[in-house]
Amino acid sequence: MEKVNRRTLIKLAGLSIAASSLGFPGKGMAQKPQGKKPFRKICVEEHFSTTDHINYLLSIYKQQYPIAEVVQEEKYILADVPFLPYLFLRPPQIESLYDLGEGRLEEMDKCGIDVQVLSLLSPGVQVFEAATATRLAREYNNRLAVAAKDHPKRFAGFACLAPQDPKQAADELERAVKDLGFKGAVINSHTKGEYLDNKKYWVIFEQAQKLNVPIYLHPRGPSPDMMKPFIGYPMLDSAMWGFGAEAGLHALRLIMSGLFDEFPRLKIILGHLGETIPFVLARIDNRWSALPFFVKNLKKLPGQYFRDNFLVTTSGMNEDPATLIATISILGADRILFATDYPLEEAEQAVSFIDNVPISDQDKAKICHLNAERVFSL
Repeated sequence: MEKVNRRTLIKLAGLSIAASSLGFPGKGMAQKPQGKKPFRKICVEEHFSTTDHINYLLSIYKQQYPIAEVVQEEKYILADVPFLPYLFLRPPQIESLYDLGEGRLEEMDKCGIDVQVLSLLSPGVQVFEAATATRLAREYNNRLAVAAKDHPKRFAGFACLAPQDPKQAADELERAVKDLGFKGAVINSHTKGEYLDNKKYWVIFEQAQKLNVPIYLHPRGPSPDMMKPFIGYPMLDSAMWGFGAEAGLHALRLIMSGLFDEFPRLKIILGHLGETIPFVLARIDNRWSALPFFVKNLKKLPGQYFRDNFLVTTSGMNEDPATLIATISILGADRILFATDYPLEEAEQAVSFIDNVPISDQDKAKICHLNAERVFSL
């Protein structure tokens, strides 16, 4: 791959879109348990895109990086851009993203998945100018609504929002829930480097609480101000570390801002078993308790807001049973939702993992479907 050495393998359009690794992970995992029927599976971090969405993203990428040469080579998308690490999507994954019909349903049936709650591929429309983003969000929500209407027992939707215009985003969330039957919304973390703890965005959270639907805070690459230390180390800014570091920071900013004192019934969903936060909750609370009283602005400990206002999903965490078991012990199985991150991760592996993980059938049923049925009224 001599020619590849001079190019940097990148995420889609260099815009911090969720990416896969070389080949699917986890081959050779245990098969589904024999002698018992697997639990119903509702997956809540499942992605779709369209050809025009991909092309819009590529056009933005080329505007930001005019030296870029985006090409198809060795079956991967490559680009002549330094400091933008790694490959993003293989052609079969792109085809799966575009499929909102029989091909996707066949894959779901093969893996034993009953329902996918679908969302537009990260970063959604959050890289466009406000008017364009608002228009495209409405368009993509309408397209997803058609698929959900065609297959109402198999597909549900998360709304795509354009936080660039917070009031319009709140209105679109209302339309998507009331008129299209969507189950909440996905926001792909920062928007042009800004975080949702800025109070200009709180109208979106106010609407979500009013509608009693959650916001899925989906990760993307670090914001421009956060990116510099990641430069030069392929994969470091992505799912290896950067995605979780960025989304976890964003979630903690929401907690520390007092958002959940303002909207105590608001629910936020985090993928990847909570982007590491559950494992350090005790330390977060310990350090918060050590602060002098005059800088404290919260009614509760930070960890209590996480336990009260957040749910986490299993997306991308299908390798080590200990991580899921630990998350159950910290948060309880009632706070965990099943997700496969399809088609960026292998759905069959995620299903095999949850079917075979050594936890109680009661907890497994909650994670696989009961919690989703409760949270999304499915």
